[in-house]
Amino acid sequence: MAQSGQVAEAVSRVTGRPVELVEITTYGDVSREALAQIGGTGVFVTALRDALLKGEVDFAVHSLKDLPTTQPDELVVAAVPVREDPRDVIVARDALKFTDLPSGARIGTGSPRRMAQLNAYARSHGLDIATVPIRGNVDTRIGFVRSGELDAVVLAAAGLNRIGRGDEVTDFLSVDTVLPAPGQGALAIECTAGNADLIAALGELDDPFTRIAVTAERSLLAALEAGCSAPVGALADLPPLSDPLERGDPQADGQKIVKEMRLRGVVGTTDGTRMVQLSTTGPVPETHDGAMALGRELAAEMLAQGAAGLMGERAQ
Repeated sequence: MAQSGQVAEAVSRVTGRPVELVEITTYGDVSREALAQIGGTGVFVTALRDALLKGEVDFAVHSLKDLPTTQPDELVVAAVPVREDPRDVIVARDALKFTDLPSGARIGTGSPRRMAQLNAYARSHGLDIATVPIRGNVDTRIGFVRSGELDAVVLAAAGLNRIGRGDEVTDFLSVDTVLPAPGQGALAIECTAGNADLIAALGELDDPFTRIAVTAERSLLAALEAGCSAPVGALADLPPLSDPLERGDPQADGQKIVKEMRLRGVVGTTDGTRMVQLSTTGPVPETHDGAMALGRELAAEMLAQGAAGLMGERAQ
């Protein structure tokens, strides 16, 4: 609701028209099952798309990392606005940093991707942690820390920033430690494919650099045949844009010349014992197809190194 409200304000600015928020509850919102158990892919999206197709809403706002990689013909992502901070963060007791957590610390996350990378980092740095599966909204998750049930929880920086609770973060996890989910920190504004006027209006909010980056990341995910609950991390860096982005300032240095893009991908077992992590750097793709090809190429290299065997059940 917070991110939809921010997009609604932006749409009103560019169109001069009022925007009404329509609250829709999705299966992913109400289910307490682990995302990997309920299929992950599309559980936060299907109800919104149904409302679009029925004409109950004009456009929908998704967290891009929740959006399935297969796009229905009847719908189009009309805009991908400027990306928020893509990093994961820790909210820990006693304002602790990740590396200062005590031996045996219990860290809550519902994400196999986060579990895999946190456990791998801990293993390689001699840290003793236990990752604990959790679900719930921000209040529920941080509540596990406040009550003493967990020592820390992992959340997305973008989500906390959008609801004005970034000051509760006790540590930012470098993307060198934990690669975010493909598309993390970005939003997708979706509408029906036949509404050319609305597509044009929403397109005013599109950020071409963000769109090309997330297209490459999601292409990697799709080529691995993995869903959004799989232990896959990916990030396309666009130096010099990525440094201010990681400082949580998406507007800074926006005028600099961007010539190269680095795409990084990781997949691993949730216990962190086996990981495949690769990267590739090249000219910024000038087209959608170019970004898609970059993702597929890196995915092919990862599959050649055994990535498929690390993902458990692959998405159908």
